[in-house]
Amino acid sequence: MLWSLIKIIIFVGVVGALAWGAGLLLEADGGLQIRALGYELSPGPLESILLLIVLVLAVWLLLKIMSLLLAVWKFLNGDETALSRYFDRNRERKGFDALSEGLMALASGEGRVAMAKAAKADKYLNKPELTNLLTAQAAEMAGDTQKAEETYLKLVENEQTRFVGVRGIMKQKLAAGDTETALQLAQKAFALKPKHEETGDVLLRLQAEKEDWSGARKTLNTKLRNGQLPRDVHKRRDAVLALSEAKDILADESSIEKREAAIEANRLSPDLIPAAVMAARSYIDQNKPRYAARVLKKAWEARPHPDLAAAFAAIAPNESPAERIKRFAALTKIKTDHPETRMLLAELHIANEDFPAARRALGDLVETDPDARSVTLMAVIERGEGASDTVVKGWLARAIAVPRGPQWICENCQHIHNEWKPICENCSSFDTLEWKRPPQSDVAMPTGVQMLPLIVGALEDNSGATGVPQVGDDVSIEDAEIIEAETNTEPDGEKGAK
Repeated sequence: MLWSLIKIIIFVGVVGALAWGAGLLLEADGGLQIRALGYELSPGPLESILLLIVLVLAVWLLLKIMSLLLAVWKFLNGDETALSRYFDRNRERKGFDALSEGLMALASGEGRVAMAKAAKADKYLNKPELTNLLTAQAAEMAGDTQKAEETYLKLVENEQTRFVGVRGIMKQKLAAGDTETALQLAQKAFALKPKHEETGDVLLRLQAEKEDWSGARKTLNTKLRNGQLPRDVHKRRDAVLALSEAKDILADESSIEKREAAIEANRLSPDLIPAAVMAARSYIDQNKPRYAARVLKKAWEARPHPDLAAAFAAIAPNESPAERIKRFAALTKIKTDHPETRMLLAELHIANEDFPAARRALGDLVETDPDARSVTLMAVIERGEGASDTVVKGWLARAIAVPRGPQWICENCQHIHNEWKPICENCSSFDTLEWKRPPQSDVAMPTGVQMLPLIVGALEDNSGATGVPQVGDDVSIEDAEIIEAETNTEPDGEKGAK
């Protein structure tokens, strides 16, 4: 409403200015004197301006007529397309003007306007590869998915625009959640243009989601040949796919193929923890403990992890705690200052009931870099050394306040996973899981975590027992379960190994 009022005011102002200028010209003296062929004209100032405007229009019209006559002359002299070219130039000019206006409207986010301009451009131009593309994108922006799909189908019929049409329909199916059809379209689009990086990424992700590991590896190799991936990234992702393929073979109980695939995955990327674990267990199945130990030591040197320790324990599951400490020296001598190594050594000494050695192994970890696991281990050590329930419960209460230990976390969406997976179950990103400590929540507990040591410390110590507390002691069922679970986190994951 306000803009309409402004336009009216501007129009009235312009008309008033013209009328005022015309009045001044009528009242002014002088003018032009034109003499030609014995004739003389003396128009006034206003008549002179009008005459000049008429002269300009006449020259423009004369040029148009001369251009038309020239086209007619060429046509009469045998150029059959001269007249059609003359009229087509005007149509093309109008069509390209409408097309440029449609592109500007599309860039401005005006989908409906862009669709109207595209229809006008299609009326004047015989270039469906341009107008259909503009129409499809404008229809998507306007929310008219049916119109967009119909236009993309027209693009598919043209060989020059087939890739654009297939890719457009693929994106629509992805948005609608039809991943099965989107996968087929992605395969067609990638076959049409293998060097298109975005299509390759979409195809790789969809193949991984459908667990088509062999197809995903072929796509990955094609991306490497086309220079779309650095060689080190390709090697890591190929190892992830090989590992996933090995897990599927394991599920099918094809032991020989499983072993080969697992070993291949570890060969491609020795620092990939699940691949190292699977390769080690494959060697154990083949009764090759030295090969399994070598794989695990190499992976531990790259990144210590509890699963590596569990696989290392599985090499000799029936050994005594003292024998296990001696054999595990091959791991614990690697990266001795790493928190995982120190906690592993503490757990081994706890299993051997050598609690002072466990305390020495843990060192100042609970002060410098505490997490729930190390603090709980400290509670077990205190209980094993005969500390009161007050001290033990204080450590258990502190375990609630400290950060959780490292977990598999997606680098893309920060979603936490219980176990490693090639695809994030939250955002469907490929190869984004990283073993790290999750960010600590800033939300405060209603009662205040800092008060827990005071609350549980008020309980009296009536048991006076030593060793790991049981449910029958004054320790609550929950506390006993926590300590028992922590003391049972043997590297082999089996309680019988103790």
